[in-house]
Amino acid sequence: MQQLRSAIHNAIARFLKNQPPARIIAVGFALLILLGAALLMLPFAVHPGAHVGPLDALFTATSAVCVTGLVVVDTGDTFSLFGQAVIAILIQIGGLGVASIGMGLALVAGRRISLKGRSLVREALNVESLEGMVRLVRAILLVTLICEVAGAVLSFPSFARDHMPLQAVWLSIFHSIAAFNNAGFDALGGGQSLIPYRNDLLLNLVTDVLVIVGGIGFMVILDVGRCRGQFRRMTFHTKVVLSTTAVLLVGGAVLLQLTDHMGWLAALFQSMTARTAGFSSVDLGSMSNAGLLVIMILMFIGASPGSTGGGIKTTTFFVLMQQVRSIFSKRRLGGFHRRLPDGSLSKAATIMLMGLMVVGCGTFALCVLEPQLDFGRLLFEQISAYSTAGLSTGITAELCPASRVVLILTMFIGRVGAVTLLSLWVERPEPTARYTEEAITIG
Repeated sequence: MQQLRSAIHNAIARFLKNQPPARIIAVGFALLILLGAALLMLPFAVHPGAHVGPLDALFTATSAVCVTGLVVVDTGDTFSLFGQAVIAILIQIGGLGVASIGMGLALVAGRRISLKGRSLVREALNVESLEGMVRLVRAILLVTLICEVAGAVLSFPSFARDHMPLQAVWLSIFHSIAAFNNAGFDALGGGQSLIPYRNDLLLNLVTDVLVIVGGIGFMVILDVGRCRGQFRRMTFHTKVVLSTTAVLLVGGAVLLQLTDHMGWLAALFQSMTARTAGFSSVDLGSMSNAGLLVIMILMFIGASPGSTGGGIKTTTFFVLMQQVRSIFSKRRLGGFHRRLPDGSLSKAATIMLMGLMVVGCGTFALCVLEPQLDFGRLLFEQISAYSTAGLSTGITAELCPASRVVLILTMFIGRVGAVTLLSLWVERPEPTARYTEEAITIG
């Protein structure tokens, strides 16, 4: 028996050793989703009298692992404390990444981290070098713990006014985890998200800070700490992320104020949460088409690389905008007195194109499956799923099973990455032959 167990273990180890890191990460996310769905279907995972079918459990688990926030059943009204705890754990693992959590557990157990494990974390965090990977994971886990504990403590007074102390403690913890990981889940019940707290300055600001910090990326957080907030000393990547985030945040708030005349606090909150967070302090179903368009653009751009958020990322948007600027100004592609590498534009354009293809194909499928619903609402739902934003105009629970499957696949693609998924099973070597070059007319 011991020999059989050892043989199976060695076979699995050899198999994993021959797999590319991206493939292992994608399969890890898929297995985590299936495990989460199975746990959410347990009788004690739901409130007495509530029922969660296999597709609803799969949709909820996918939304949690992909840190999206779209729901077909209300989290607070449907799931028990155990079910909500499962969702919170799925959000935490999905936000930090399966590889980072695995390395963290190995470090706690005192195990040595292999080169394969370091490669997995590098792929998950989208960093260039394997150097200092263990220190990086330790720093990420510490930053996450500090931010989420602080967020829970600061959120408690707001929830304590409306709930019993123990329930307020749990709501604060759940909200802090969901906000820092840009998930957008809430356990308040009633399907209102944070609308009852739209005038609560403390909770709005705490949520804003948690979402922004979780969305700028761990490398940026650590670099800001290293430079002690001195912008001049920060890396080029950090400067791009911070400046682009600030422009999108302020610009989005101004546009939402102009289109829907909401208060500045609500406009700032919606501009922030549209960047893949998924919380809402206003009824999105009652917003104007112009306001919804602003939110869709913000959702599609999303958060930053190496963060808990999704979308095409702020750096991709920056590179594309700098290319437009360089065409008119006749300058080289770059910014902040730095020049971008030659491959940056092609990579950014590929990510942008793949994102548009996923959104376009998914929206087409939803239009075929849901002909009774408006095109704008279906497009909003698809962009929200792809960017893992989790915002909705209120139609998610009305969608047919096939449409929910479309959104499940879209959320998974948005979390793992369309370009990554396409390259998972392709191991063709780069050809050595080169064809004769010939120009075509473009534009």
